Amino acid sequence: MTPRVEDLLRDLAPEVLGALVRRYGRFDACEDAVQEALLDAAGQWPSGLPDNPRGWLITVAARRLVDHVRTERARRRRESAGTPQALLLARPADADHDRDDSLALVFLCCHPALSDPSRVALTLRAVGGLTTAQIAAAFLVPESTMAQRISRAKQTIRGTGFGALSPADRADRLRAVLHVLYLVFSEGHTTTGGADLTTPALSDEAIRLTRWLADLLPDDPEVAGLLALMLLTDARRPARTAPDGGVVPLAEQDRTRWDRDLVAEGVALISRTLPRGRVGPYQLQAAIAAVHTEAPSAQETDWPQVLALYDLLELVAPNPMTALNRVVAVGVVHGPGAALELLAEIGRDKRLADHHRLHAVRAHLLDQAGDHAAASAAYRDAARRATSAPERRYLTDRANRLGTTGPP
Repeated sequence: MTPRVEDLLRDLAPEVLGALVRRYGRFDACEDAVQEALLDAAGQWPSGLPDNPRGWLITVAARRLVDHVRTERARRRRESAGTPQALLLARPADADHDRDDSLALVFLCCHPALSDPSRVALTLRAVGGLTTAQIAAAFLVPESTMAQRISRAKQTIRGTGFGALSPADRADRLRAVLHVLYLVFSEGHTTTGGADLTTPALSDEAIRLTRWLADLLPDDPEVAGLLALMLLTDARRPARTAPDGGVVPLAEQDRTRWDRDLVAEGVALISRTLPRGRVGPYQLQAAIAAVHTEAPSAQETDWPQVLALYDLLELVAPNPMTALNRVVAVGVVHGPGAALELLAEIGRDKRLADHHRLHAVRAHLLDQAGDHAAASAAYRDAARRATSAPERRYLTDRANRLGTTGPP
């Protein structure tokens, strides 16, 4: 299959699935039918594209679905015209080919009845077009485990259609969609386990889907803010790891290795978005990332501006990780003593108490304060709690360097 055909199929898949789910409702059966249509297209299209690729896929997928329903009906001997299968067969298979239900499909994959892991898996499968094996590999779980997760998610929303959402429900569902995309990107940016620091395939997919969502919702500032945040964060990817795979912290990164095209795109996007007036958490996080990426060096970063943005972010969307990141900014602006006092307060939050990043921040601040023995011990505590092998190695190395030679 040529790259052109592969890209076209990937772009069309959610539109085709959305069309079938709107018409027939049965998500699980529709998804299976679309997968079969995509396989047919992969075999036929390299020798010549149809005049209307989207319509071709919808028609073939609908026929596949009807075939499956007929087989199921015959097997179960349900011949009554009043059965759901008969009603499904009575619907036209070739209507409304031009209607795009992509956004409704994303909303369905992020249904409130699903857990966050299920939303992520289903979105990557149905909207992103990733195989079950690819999703399982990205999240470091057995393929059978991921297959069960996706199957349960499909069963949970089976029979759920694209019913009209109230403005409040639509806003809530969009927040869930953005959160799912953020989770996918975050896992790609820093994996929660395994031998590698990053999973580029997940970061790339999150950016692709967020670009797609931004095309569907060009006037939504938080969609634009999330895209800008991803671009500015991903721009630093080439400099985040050493040749041996080790972690390179932001302050020590070679900024000439940052992707300047992504930086420029992200800065321009957040600069256009912030003045719109309705500021949300993704826009503020993107603004913080922009301050870091625009600084010529770590020493020239405008930390008072970073702290002011974190202050605003805590007002708009308070959460433990935001509070922890703010502590780092407080340490730079007001000194490690003030930051350590603040860290003691937020460390009482049970959601953070056992997180490796809290202990890593404490170690950094103790180091800055000159208490190298305590800093070494805190780095070891952080290393024991870290689940990513590169992060464990980095934290252990910091502990060893402080424990044996004092400040590096």
